[in-house]
Amino acid sequence: MAKPCIFCAIASGDEAAAVVGKTGAAIVFFDTKPVFRGHCLVVPKRHVETLGDLPDDLVEPLFVTARRVARAVEKALGCQGSFVAMNNRVSQSVPHLHVHVIPRTKSDGLKGFFWPRVKYASQEEMEDFRARIAEAFDAA
Repeated sequence: MAKPCIFCAIASGDEAAAVVGKTGAAIVFFDTKPVFRGHCLVVPKRHVETLGDLPDDLVEPLFVTARRVARAVEKALGCQGSFVAMNNRVSQSVPHLHVHVIPRTKSDGLKGFFWPRVKYASQEEMEDFRARIAEAFDAA
């Protein structure tokens, strides 16, 4: 039997969380393992596993909510900005789409991204990747 989705349980009120706010389509609550204090998760109330699965009618409400949370975090905490991110399957600790909004200040210790950077072997290799993704984008 599949394990129940913890984010669905939070959205329905069946599981406790440090809820920051709710909209018609999303719920916002604190991450239980924050990168920095004030680290929020913006989660669609409807169960959706990945960004690719997000129905068109939820795209705007989810990202309007994420923008609202980013503004609120800066105002409430006096931070200089935020890091807004989403894992999609890989490193997604809960298989329910969620947007991280993490308060940031200069010299907070978070350096760039959490993963190493790579370079293309050549301009031709970069063009090959670009062309393949562009073709798939046009077909989507």
